[in-house]
Amino acid sequence: MARHTIVPEGMVQPIAPYSWATRAGNLIFVSGQAALAPDGSIVGPGDIRKQTEQTLENIRITLEAAGATFDDVVRTTVWITDIAEYAGMNEVYARYFPEGPPARATLVSGLVKEGLLVEIDAIAALEPDPAQP
Repeated sequence: MARHTIVPEGMVQPIAPYSWATRAGNLIFVSGQAALAPDGSIVGPGDIRKQTEQTLENIRITLEAAGATFDDVVRTTVWITDIAEYAGMNEVYARYFPEGPPARATLVSGLVKEGLLVEIDAIAALEPDPAQP
């Protein structure tokens, strides 16, 4: 199966050896995204709602670069640094997945860049392309 790397325009360069997303067949695997601006600075320091919104906007940009939308997302994993921030994260997350949200796991964990409060990865599934064998 062919594998394609997705490189969205305007995103900060990855800080480690990974791709923003990889498409394999009809599946798109979006790497963990965080509240990073294109210059690498943290958006919304100390504010879980602003960080969750920027994180999901980065996922949106990445999905669009791969030809997908939030409607195609079937699974996410959310990492938060403090369980006390769970409700604030969920408040914003629910706006991006208002009906039929994807399957999800949420974990409390440290993140690789100090000051980040949330990281989210996603898996999207597209309809099969009838032109492809």
